[in-house]
Amino acid sequence: MKNYSAREIKNIVLVGAPGSGKTTLAEAMAFEGKVIDRRGSIENNNTLSDNTDIEHEYKRSIYSTILFTEFMDRKLNIIDCPGSDDFCGNLFSAFKVGDVGIMVFNANVGWEVGSEIQSRYARILNKPLIGVINQLDGDKANFENAYESIKAASQVKPVIVQYPVNQGAGFNSFIDVLMMKMYRFKDENGTREELEIPAEEMDKAQALNQELVEAAAEHDDALMELYFDKGTLTQDDIRSGLKLGVARRAVMPIFCTSGKRDVGTKRLMEFIINVAPGPMTAPAFPAADGSEVAANVDEPAVAFVFKSQLEQHIGEISYIRVVRGKVTEGMELVNSRTGNKEKLSQLFAVAGKNRIKVTELSAGDIGCTVKLKGTRTNDTLAAPSAPVTLEPIVFPEPRYRAAVKAKEQKEEERLGKILNDAKFEDPTILVAYSKELKQTIIQGQGEHHLNILKARIANENKLDLEYFAPKIPYRETITKVAQADYRHKKQSGGAGQFGEVHIVIEPYYEGMPEPTKYKVNGKEITVNIKGKEEYDLEWGGKLQFYNSIVGGAIDARFMPAILKGIMEKMDEGPLTGSYARDIRVVVYDGKMHPVDSNEISFKLAARNAFKEAFRNAGPKIMEPIYNVEVLTPSDYMGPVMSDLQNRRAMIMGMDHDKGFDRLNARVPLAELYRYSTTLSSLTSGAATYTMQFASYEQVPSDVQDKLLKAYTDTDEE
Repeated sequence: MKNYSAREIKNIVLVGAPGSGKTTLAEAMAFEGKVIDRRGSIENNNTLSDNTDIEHEYKRSIYSTILFTEFMDRKLNIIDCPGSDDFCGNLFSAFKVGDVGIMVFNANVGWEVGSEIQSRYARILNKPLIGVINQLDGDKANFENAYESIKAASQVKPVIVQYPVNQGAGFNSFIDVLMMKMYRFKDENGTREELEIPAEEMDKAQALNQELVEAAAEHDDALMELYFDKGTLTQDDIRSGLKLGVARRAVMPIFCTSGKRDVGTKRLMEFIINVAPGPMTAPAFPAADGSEVAANVDEPAVAFVFKSQLEQHIGEISYIRVVRGKVTEGMELVNSRTGNKEKLSQLFAVAGKNRIKVTELSAGDIGCTVKLKGTRTNDTLAAPSAPVTLEPIVFPEPRYRAAVKAKEQKEEERLGKILNDAKFEDPTILVAYSKELKQTIIQGQGEHHLNILKARIANENKLDLEYFAPKIPYRETITKVAQADYRHKKQSGGAGQFGEVHIVIEPYYEGMPEPTKYKVNGKEITVNIKGKEEYDLEWGGKLQFYNSIVGGAIDARFMPAILKGIMEKMDEGPLTGSYARDIRVVVYDGKMHPVDSNEISFKLAARNAFKEAFRNAGPKIMEPIYNVEVLTPSDYMGPVMSDLQNRRAMIMGMDHDKGFDRLNARVPLAELYRYSTTLSSLTSGAATYTMQFASYEQVPSDVQDKLLKAYTDTDEE
């Protein structure tokens, strides 16, 4: 296989809603480039892209697949991304290393929620788009309706480059208004003939050509002057203008295809090669220090790991984009995160499961290497002479959480190892044991995301696991001042135990004045501060601890034990066993015994005094509240809002955006378990949402009563 330079490479990302035909289009591209000699199909489970057992079972893309094709003496690296938003982490990885998105639309549907979601990600990541209306051989295909829906919803202006002549079951011809030719396909293997535009189509073609010329001229002053002067532009001028427009995300050229019949694939690839940004013209990669790393082949090598995979019999596979310089077989690079040297023992060009051995990869190219030690997704590998760290992929926040355990206790350790491997392959899966909740919590992008993982573990590892509702990380706090004293006294032969502690507690808030005097239950307590300690609690909030002992009532050596007893009870709050926070504690009096007092006595006295004071201080349970943003077609807004209100949501605002409604709400985490499933059911799978932690807020009194009763019942058991 030829070694390609940065000028001979294009890196494209196939994106679009589920069912838009991305995988079939990728298969046609690979066929046109002679990477395969016959096209597979999703029905027959033999495509380059969907090559795992779980994808064969579900008949859809679940993981991104890297493949390439060679065409017009160029190399197109293609990343075929799953359409479901549950697997959007793949898209973020792909857009990190891809220079342009090919947005695929189903001609039967046009713009849909999946299109909105993925174009939104492209906007966030500032990636240009080329549009493809695919499946024009479908019985209900309607190019005009699809185009109008794109025009109404897209924030990047669509402009027609091609339109079909005979869409529907017999689709085999389209008119290209850039080339001003008609292309007709003789078979389903991409064999085409170039014809003159029929007279009955000429007016329409000329009008669309004029729109294309104007769209191209808009982005270059020189072209605009030329257009005003001559009234038209040459094909090369149009390509030049579209290059600028696409790169600036100002225009989205629209093509028409049938990936299944290989109609239009070749022409789309020609346009990508001639117009789409490549490694030399796309923005440079930002580095962590604020500098930029450009695709210069003559500078020291830099490669970025954007995907990691574990494969039986091979081990770890690291997919890389060479950002700068050239990497060669046997080269040693340094992992900027670990500082360890990594040897690239083998290099491969990738076509799905097929890997073609190569001796080198130049700046701009994508490939893979195997058996690196300790390198994972988001790592930068750089020449030792010029170390650099590239900015990492920022993955979306998880939206779904569940507690997880193996069905058989003896499998727990093995499950831990398997889940760590899953995190290695998919950074949007987060797994951690919560000491607070005493559960292993797994988080992902949706219930389907985690169910796919569960099915895969059952199939590949023969291990059954179960998900269940996770406990909620409540917090406990107080709302008023309270006082308590407690004497711990124990005598059982020999030295006894004795410690007595008197404390005042009150709610802590930022900027509150130092304590001087309290009046509690008709009793006045004066505070003489001898010492102050302040702690930022690892679970959030603060503890202020004051020593106000006078006259030596308690030796200073016992104060750490008193603090420890209070901290232990804050670690397991008096109401529900949740963490306590935002409390000021003043130790103002007590007693000790010259023989029987010791640290354990004062620790136990402090624990019990704190517990009693806490219960008399207007205790409140606080719950985590999340900011939730729902994106839904307008038709479903009523049911979506009603459901959120039933979940104790506070609606913060709504706005309408080209057929879609955005609803912002603050929702208790306790009400969000399995929300993704409910939302999908309410909207026939057409809506999506994001969620992000906002704050802790007090639970309503009826909810608090239920939580207290549940904890008391558990305690009694």
